Amino acid sequence: MKNRLPLLFQLLLLVMCVPAFGQTDYPVFTWGSTDVRYDQHEARNAQKIVQSPDLRAWRGERVSAQAVFSTPKDGELTLSVSDLKNGKNVIPSDCIRRYFVRYVMADGYGKLHKDSCIVADRLDPQPTCHVEANTTCPVWLDIRVPRDAAPGRYRGTVSVTFGGTTLSLPVKLTVANRVLPEPKDWKFHLDLWQNPYSVARYFNVPLWSKEHFERMRPIMERYAEAGGKVITASIIQHPWNSQTYDPFESMIVKMKSVDGTWTYDYTVFDRWIEFMMSCGVTEQIDCYTIVPWGYRFEYFDMASSTLQTLACRPGEKAYEDFILPFLTDFARHLKAKGWFGKTCIAMDERPMDQLRAAWEVLRRADPGYRIEGAVNYSPEVVSMMYDISLGYRHVNVPAEAAAQRRADGLRTTFYTCCSPDRPNTFTFSPPAESAFIGLHAAALGFDGYLRWAYNSWMKDPCADTRFGSWYSGDCFLVYPTGSSIRFERLVQGIQDYEKVRILRAEGSPAVQKKLDAILAPFAGNNYADDTDAAAVVRKAEAELWKLK
Repeated sequence: MKNRLPLLFQLLLLVMCVPAFGQTDYPVFTWGSTDVRYDQHEARNAQKIVQSPDLRAWRGERVSAQAVFSTPKDGELTLSVSDLKNGKNVIPSDCIRRYFVRYVMADGYGKLHKDSCIVADRLDPQPTCHVEANTTCPVWLDIRVPRDAAPGRYRGTVSVTFGGTTLSLPVKLTVANRVLPEPKDWKFHLDLWQNPYSVARYFNVPLWSKEHFERMRPIMERYAEAGGKVITASIIQHPWNSQTYDPFESMIVKMKSVDGTWTYDYTVFDRWIEFMMSCGVTEQIDCYTIVPWGYRFEYFDMASSTLQTLACRPGEKAYEDFILPFLTDFARHLKAKGWFGKTCIAMDERPMDQLRAAWEVLRRADPGYRIEGAVNYSPEVVSMMYDISLGYRHVNVPAEAAAQRRADGLRTTFYTCCSPDRPNTFTFSPPAESAFIGLHAAALGFDGYLRWAYNSWMKDPCADTRFGSWYSGDCFLVYPTGSSIRFERLVQGIQDYEKVRILRAEGSPAVQKKLDAILAPFAGNNYADDTDAAAVVRKAEAELWKLK
């Protein structure tokens, strides 16, 4: 009897250790959470692994799931999914996009700051992936539920094949009777600045060539599929003082004739706008800018056959002599193309005195011009701008003012950039913080969200997302050949916003009260360092599901 307890204790220890020892003996495939960036060497952390997720979606919604593969050996991994079936009803496997989750170089913030670290973020659509020994390879599913799918419970499988062995996991999806509109009909005003120059450089194709547009199409269609509403157009050279790896060039050539008159070539501008509209982005054209950060403007002087640079600021005669003829002719051209009513002259984070002077010239050129900008001034700015975006930490438009602007056909959004630290969409940010953004917009009555960089890539974004002194991932949300964890979670938050909007429009006073309670955790602007975005987002989505 004296030795029995120690023997049992030893046996218990042995049983507890079997999984750990077994990790080096055979590959493992298990469900994970879309709220976790799995470490390349620690994916089997029991606290991070979940049971088979019970996915839920409205018809027309896209939902994500993440599973994690670990292996003790090198080898090639392939990924496949089956149809999802509910009796005779089928969601075809073609409706499920499949990605391998790739690791990229990143940094961190605050107490988590590191000179360099490896994080899971890039979603790679390649059919196979090489996995090194004793590492993990997460996989990501993007399930796009057809709008005509029958409501009910669907089942299928996701499988990986490695070294001749196939491992499978069950997929369970419940489809509600509710229908989410097509992204083009979402009311959420998504404005992510596109950079066509990054695409040309990264893929080494001539700027504005057929190959360039072919490379851009899947990237820009991804933006449209997320509900992207705004086309970013650079109408002067380097509007943001060359802050990106690939500077924005002017899409409009300005030429000064021998007699001092001005002519303009809109060829590139027209091709870009027409292309983006063909990708599905059709609502608004934001033209940057007449108040550049460097206060420098380029033009071609035909008398000397040279490229000249003019340094001037709003309020100066040289500025008026240069900008007024351009804006007058630009309005004429936009009206001829049928785009004037969609176009905003955009002004980004400029001093108030410069904005006032620029507005005065703009009104003289054509009083019908609309103005857009990311600024933090009120109430003068609010009354002047058709589309205004306010910094997350500097929201100073009361909810009732935002509602009145909406009733007047005006837009009010908020933005994040290199700040705040949280919530944000950096490559190291908790994934749920991207989803938090849509619910935050719904809670404060905003019309949408602006992010300054959709695809301003650095030299090799698929390997290293760091750039200058900014946090990694600040410059882009999608990769050259795929999506990202943070972009997919951002889309989920936008869909949550749309659900809230639909439920509010149809709901009783009791439903309105429940929606207010659901959104309460997202209504503030003081995001605490210890905020568990995953917990608050999951709870909100679970409560929204009950209101279906």
